[in-house]
Amino acid sequence: MTTTTTAPAADARMLGLAHYAARGVLEHVLGRHGVTFLQQMSLRAAVTADAPLTPDELVARVRASVKGDPADAHAALDALLAKALLVADGPHLLPTDAGRELLATVAAEAAPLSARVWGNIPPEDLAAAGRVLALVTERADRELAALERATED
Repeated sequence: MTTTTTAPAADARMLGLAHYAARGVLEHVLGRHGVTFLQQMSLRAAVTADAPLTPDELVARVRASVKGDPADAHAALDALLAKALLVADGPHLLPTDAGRELLATVAAEAAPLSARVWGNIPPEDLAAAGRVLALVTERADRELAALERATED
């Protein structure tokens, strides 16, 4: 007897479940290093910036990714400064060697976990998912911007 399974249609719930499952894996790794997801996102934004950023510029980058409260992003920056993973240089925040090393360590520890999560998914499925997720992100960003503008009025 052959059993046929039908994959559920992608929707907001499925996207959320996948996001939080994958994020949970990463947060487990981050927790071993005493760093939160938002702190890691903030540190990564500082490390990958083309030029040094001010705290407000870093908060804007983090908010563009995680859509969170600016106060939470500022608190993440304060924690990174307290842990000497970022350092103030005039008006800018720069990643320290320890901050760069932490990101490299987390990436190395997360790599085999990520490989097991993403492994053996056909490239054409990943490409299709990438196109759909990019479109959903674009549309959701547009809706969020409209909601925020309406709130300001």
